[in-house]
Amino acid sequence: MPQDPSPLGWWPHVGRRQTLHRAPSAASTRIDIRMLELIMTLSDTMTDAARPDADPRGAGLRSALGSLIVLPDDAEWDHARRPWNVAVDQRPVAVARPETAEDVVEIVRAATAAGLRVAPQSTGHAAAALADTGLADTVIISLARLRGVTVDPVARTARVLGGSLWNDVLEATAPHGLTAPHGSAGDVSVAGYSLSGGLSFYARTHGLAVNFVRAVQVVTAEGNLVRASAQENPDLFWAVRGGSGAFGVVVSLEIDLLPYADVFAGMLLWDAARAEDVARAWAAWTTTAPESATTTLRILHLPPLPELPPFLSGRSVVVIDGAVLESDDAAAAVLAPLRHLAPEVDTFARIPAAGLVAVHMDPPQPTPAFTAHAVLDELPDGAVDAFLRAGSDRGLFMTELRHIGGAVARPVASGGGAISALTGQYLIHTVAVVPAPEVAEAAAAAVRAGVALFRPWHIDALALTFIDGGADRALGYGEAAARLSELKRRFDPGAVFSAAQPVH
Repeated sequence: MPQDPSPLGWWPHVGRRQTLHRAPSAASTRIDIRMLELIMTLSDTMTDAARPDADPRGAGLRSALGSLIVLPDDAEWDHARRPWNVAVDQRPVAVARPETAEDVVEIVRAATAAGLRVAPQSTGHAAAALADTGLADTVIISLARLRGVTVDPVARTARVLGGSLWNDVLEATAPHGLTAPHGSAGDVSVAGYSLSGGLSFYARTHGLAVNFVRAVQVVTAEGNLVRASAQENPDLFWAVRGGSGAFGVVVSLEIDLLPYADVFAGMLLWDAARAEDVARAWAAWTTTAPESATTTLRILHLPPLPELPPFLSGRSVVVIDGAVLESDDAAAAVLAPLRHLAPEVDTFARIPAAGLVAVHMDPPQPTPAFTAHAVLDELPDGAVDAFLRAGSDRGLFMTELRHIGGAVARPVASGGGAISALTGQYLIHTVAVVPAPEVAEAAAAAVRAGVALFRPWHIDALALTFIDGGADRALGYGEAAARLSELKRRFDPGAVFSAAQPVH
């Protein structure tokens, strides 16, 4: 009988079939504190760093915007500038914290009047990519306070404010028996994820999340609030679906929802000693798996924490997780070849759709990390060998293969945006945690080396939501790059907007 879908209670949102707002237990709270002590060292180092000299343009911003602006000499400065990926030391001229669309209009106008650029940021998961663009002349607009979701259950749509997280959407949609094409973590922003593609556990059936976007409200470089959809400002609508923050500050978006109250989802777990058997079986299985199945294969090196269950503390494990959009019997038949490998843990079962966000066990608190990825056109035996070699490197917290293809690879025939598909059949993704500055260089080298092992199977494509610095972003835009550049010159001729995924 399948076990509970979330047995690894060492992340606070991975507990026993919890509801969306279940309070963590005392034990999980102690674990969280210990994890934070380990991984927030770098963040503390950032906070203790010398404050930069005040930019004289900041005084003008303060005069124009008052409490909407946080400057380097403010007590809140280190908190305001800190991104989710605390491996990145963001040092803009100022951080603006709007609560309404009108606030965003005022901020953009004040920043441009001061000769400054603007960088929208909801959470800072992709902070390294934004830092690559340079922030010395930039105001970061933190949208964290601009949150809210309104659901139309009849139309199966939601209006989502620009700083909203996927957890906000799941909370609002679950009572209506609906869900959304969210990613593997609930604390990722809807706007950044969706407008940069968005790869969910529904993706092989329903395609990229960007294709669920029906309309957006954007503050432009002129400081105007406009609506963009297929009928209104269609060129801008095309551009933001891929170009995202390079064309304005998205203060709200309307998205289609999915008609799933529950899904068949979970994970299978083995000791890493079984990695070769599992990896080769999964690679073969994916060649015939139906598009209803979207799964990942990962090797994880878990930290040696005393708070972890003894059977997991300090262990390396291999995991297959995901969802199968079928009836219980049909899903069980799809998974049978993998279950035949006798996993130590099997949590696949029918669960509330809102629970799918916890299946992948992404860390729920800001985490210093370096990542790298590439898109692959096939996964032959040599590529499986590369996965096993990368996964054996304990300098990597995670080595992951995502099965894409299916609807992910099919461009929208008409009405799609700058990106509507991601070619290729697999995505290789490596992650290294950076608990202290002195290991940053080694961590960066490890993630790059892990991905480089797959070079013979790389294709000229990247998933924008997986880019976090040091990558050729043009590969993420493909044939749309030229038109995006043309529209950038039209909508933002002064290059006001600096984005994690820049358009030049």
